[in-house]
Amino acid sequence: MDILSLSAVELGKKIKAGEISAMEATQATLAQIEKEEPRIHGYVTVDAQGALKQAEEIQGKIERGELTGPLAGVPAAIKDNICIKGRLTTCSSKILSNYKPTYTAEAVEHLQDAGAIILGKTNMDEFAMGSTTETSYFGPTMNPHNVGHVPGGSSGGSCAAVAARECYYSLGSDTGGSIRQPSSFCGVVGLKPTYGTVSRYGLVAYGSSLDQIGPITKNVEDCAAVLTAIASWDKKDSTSVKREDYDFMGSLKADVKGLRVGIPADYFTEGLNKEVAEAIRAAANVLKEQGAVVEEFNLSLVKYAIPAYYVIASAEASSNLERFDGVKYGYRAKDYEGLHNMYKKTRSEGFGAEVKRRIMLGSFVLSSGYYDAYYLKALRTKALIKAAFDKAFENYDIILAPAAPTTAPELGKSLGDPLKMYLSDIYTVSVNLAGLPGLSIPVGKDEKGLPIGMQLIGDHFQEKTLLRAAYTYERVTGKEAR
Repeated sequence: MDILSLSAVELGKKIKAGEISAMEATQATLAQIEKEEPRIHGYVTVDAQGALKQAEEIQGKIERGELTGPLAGVPAAIKDNICIKGRLTTCSSKILSNYKPTYTAEAVEHLQDAGAIILGKTNMDEFAMGSTTETSYFGPTMNPHNVGHVPGGSSGGSCAAVAARECYYSLGSDTGGSIRQPSSFCGVVGLKPTYGTVSRYGLVAYGSSLDQIGPITKNVEDCAAVLTAIASWDKKDSTSVKREDYDFMGSLKADVKGLRVGIPADYFTEGLNKEVAEAIRAAANVLKEQGAVVEEFNLSLVKYAIPAYYVIASAEASSNLERFDGVKYGYRAKDYEGLHNMYKKTRSEGFGAEVKRRIMLGSFVLSSGYYDAYYLKALRTKALIKAAFDKAFENYDIILAPAAPTTAPELGKSLGDPLKMYLSDIYTVSVNLAGLPGLSIPVGKDEKGLPIGMQLIGDHFQEKTLLRAAYTYERVTGKEAR
């Protein structure tokens, strides 16, 4: 039996049945990490001894009947901007390269309660600012399907680790597509939940009104299982939403009869790669053949999403990153004269180019004389984008679209042109601006063998509808990341 080929839920069942032990699964995964990491660089830190110790403890709890959930004993990875007490949490930045939190993120605590074995922390774009995982202080992550290409970002390490079978699932964060776009590039399933569904407590903030933690998995069933484990109301997070039902596993039915699917015609215009467009339309036809009602419509406001997003996200980032100044924790410059010089040198040396660019942009749009012209206008645009989605969901149950305009670009081709990199998020940022759930699922490959992802977008709190549509597609086509 090839343990690594199993999905997270399949592995959990075999561990519960006594066919495989949690230690065996962990040892197999650690061996895969040792084999693949020189090629992929998906992790910032791996705690092999800690993982084996966790596995031994969890195996005992499973045998005593204390842990009965579907993820008990299954090895997982966590994006390096999600805190774990006493473990390095660097956000792939020099300024936090020695930071060990004194608390654990709520979402990670839920996984630990479910019996997850935490292998390590995955690489990412610095402070989640980037679309390629090339802005990491620790160096880029490579796409497992072709190491000459990027895995996407900012959750590129989390997606690459799942695709390379270096873990059974992972957690990422999504501010403007940072789960869905790299999931598309790496050929895995990635879900950005409705804003407020998963606690942000313990997630190092980039854009507080946009950030959301979500699962990255091999298939849709695993995605539902992980979301069920991590979703909750949390009094420690003022943006957390109390929902009536957190059982997402119950939505897994291969049935889309009568489901109304809208395809935004304005997403299929100039800039969309031909092979990506063909794969998305072919996937839409699969749902249509299964009984869904599929039709095109105009979503509008697409061209305003990128500028509105980057104004708002950069403004929030400039505020959130003020705390990193070398005083209480993190990196501090060695040679300085006085307090203000220490601030300047620490931040100049500690932050990378992309982070500095966004801090400067954010500070500019919030400054006196420009606040009304840029920031307030972006907030009004955000409201219009949400209204456009609200109108669309009066007619459709889900919106079907590309996750990215192309497949994964070559390493080194994106950082030289930041605007081009920003435009790669054109199909994903609107979802965050409107606080909606979005899911990326693999639907094919291009002529180079690079994965293509389809994005399904739902109305607020309609993750179950997205999971049902994605599960139906997956069952019919048999396309899973194995």
